[in-house]
Amino acid sequence: MLKKYIGEIGLILTAVIWGSGFVTMQLALDNGFTPLQIITMRFFIAAVLINTIFFKQIKANITKEAVKAGSIIGVFLFIAFVVQTIGLVYTTPSKNAFITAANVVIVPFIGFIIYKRKLDKIGIISSITTLVGIGILSLQADFSVNIGDFLTLICAFGFAFHIFFTSEFVQKHHPMVLIGVQFTVTFILSFISQIVMGEGAISGNPAGYVGILYSAIFCTTVAFLMQTICQKKVDGTKTAIILATESVFGTIFSIIILNEVVTVRMILGCIIIFVSIIMAETKFSFLKKKDTKLEPTAIDAANED
Repeated sequence: MLKKYIGEIGLILTAVIWGSGFVTMQLALDNGFTPLQIITMRFFIAAVLINTIFFKQIKANITKEAVKAGSIIGVFLFIAFVVQTIGLVYTTPSKNAFITAANVVIVPFIGFIIYKRKLDKIGIISSITTLVGIGILSLQADFSVNIGDFLTLICAFGFAFHIFFTSEFVQKHHPMVLIGVQFTVTFILSFISQIVMGEGAISGNPAGYVGILYSAIFCTTVAFLMQTICQKKVDGTKTAIILATESVFGTIFSIIILNEVVTVRMILGCIIIFVSIIMAETKFSFLKKKDTKLEPTAIDAANED
């Protein structure tokens, strides 16, 4: 009986791991590491693991075009993670999780701008409701925006471009080559930025290293592999709904582990964003007899947290 739902169970575990990643990144920040140092170490470990585990597949399928494609999405991955991690310095893990998750609503608009792909009514409505949710979550009493929330919104755009181009390139190139290259590019860009910013000296506490190791091994490498395997066993609509709970788990972990205070306003904003994400991901296809073809969504990308 349990074997029948192994795919769903694996995806739930993936969402839980990704959700916990917001807390472990905060742990690293609170224990002496800068955002660039965290990203550098996280993606160095992830790149080594992925390129080692899938060395034969990558070697057999690597091409100049694949390296170029992987580099492009690696640049967007670097931008998204760096801005997201800097945002965590100024905002809470739960708000960071929900605003980041809004990237799935942005993806269809990228397709519309670049390839003139038609926007559907549900996509437009979900985008508007997402903005309302972010407004409730982020706007201060004087209508100013918390800098951390603003940076996280930029991060959502970065992940949206990463998701979009991953969906485009994976049709032409081997997925493991794209992953191996983008992780490597993200590490290289982070390392160069770290040196340029004069952050070569590392003086973090042991707890911070634990957070980085967890993020690299579990949130990046293990979660990606689990998602890839389990997604083959579960239909796209159900996968989208399950993985969208990442932001919910992020909030739960931040409350339990970091003792984050949750207000009614925060709960309302998070619920609106979450419903908008489900709306954008599924197009309410579960209410129809047949699924319609969806725009590329967050489930098409390798990992976002």
